[in-house]
Amino acid sequence: MDARQSEKIFKALESFRIELPSWGFANTGTRFGKFIQPAAATTTEEKFADAGQVHLLTGVCPTVALHVLWDCPDGVRSADDIKKFADRYGVLPGSINPNLFQDQEYKFGSFGNPDRAIRQRALRHTKDSIEIARRLHSRDISLWFADGSNYPGTANIRLRKQWFTEVLKESHTALSPGQRLLVEYKPFEPAFYHTDVADWGMSLLLSRAAGPQAKVLVDTGHHYAAQNIEQIVAWLLSENMLGGFHFNDRRYADDDLTLGSIDPYQVFRIFHEIHYFEWENGNRADIAYMVDQSHNLKGKIEETIQTVTMAQQLFAKSALVDHEELSHSQNRCNLVGAESLLQDAFNTDVRPAIQEWCDSKGLPRDPLKAFLGSGYLERITKERAARNSQNVSSYA
Repeated sequence: MDARQSEKIFKALESFRIELPSWGFANTGTRFGKFIQPAAATTTEEKFADAGQVHLLTGVCPTVALHVLWDCPDGVRSADDIKKFADRYGVLPGSINPNLFQDQEYKFGSFGNPDRAIRQRALRHTKDSIEIARRLHSRDISLWFADGSNYPGTANIRLRKQWFTEVLKESHTALSPGQRLLVEYKPFEPAFYHTDVADWGMSLLLSRAAGPQAKVLVDTGHHYAAQNIEQIVAWLLSENMLGGFHFNDRRYADDDLTLGSIDPYQVFRIFHEIHYFEWENGNRADIAYMVDQSHNLKGKIEETIQTVTMAQQLFAKSALVDHEELSHSQNRCNLVGAESLLQDAFNTDVRPAIQEWCDSKGLPRDPLKAFLGSGYLERITKERAARNSQNVSSYA
């Protein structure tokens, strides 16, 4: 690797930050149950402590996403406690995630529920979440909906679209200047016949209808097999509607696997589209990079560190593409030359340059090894094992 490439990598790493999910440190599982880990976080404070450890070792995870129902048990009043946790553990509250799918009232939907009283309940919860974000100085409110139906003819799809538009518009009026609504989409699960916000086009239309502070959130697991996610990214960038990502990996559908464990080249291609867009426009894209994974079998902190370091590597690799040469090759229809630019960048071993960057920041060269040797895992396992043993659940 020459000096010019190292400089590109250093510049890319200086700007790269990725948000951790609080729920990634707690006991989570599948629809059929969950396997308990003795070191899993059992409180919001423990989630902040674990996120703080990841940031301490990687230097690129300064914020932690919060789920209102799980992390703010007292609603808006929880904001004061969260501020204390942030000060104590060195990570700030990040995106705020309302819970519009777990309560019994949402059996037939939230924003798309035929019962106006339930739609209003969902709206109040969303506005409360916006207020929590305001008090915590968090910019993004991330909305994911389980709304949909399982059987043909059981829901008025057009009317539900209208209800979604109305409630999103009303939610948008509660935003402060600078805050954003990020509208996520998912093609199926738990709704299997139709999902109210099933793809990026639906999210785009609803976001535009909501107002100028609403953008699309792309979860890399929320697509059909073989779908070209980087094309979606390119279109959203061109429309100035890409707000953020929930990064994970999948083999089949929403598998919530460690980033890059199945298809690292796909994540590289996504990052490449963003770098290429920024080169063409001369400005950084305002995109929130976030992790959303269910760490059910691997150790939670270990898998989080794996994801963060893989994200750094793929972001750095994608920064190596020669955009000027790529543009020339594309314009000349030089297919082999253009494709080779991407392949060569992807096949470059960027780890030595990342290690040098870590040295310059006083960070460990191997964050996972440093964590495993720190004694932190042994300590929290001892402290939390008894509480976690009481948290066993099953599907039936």
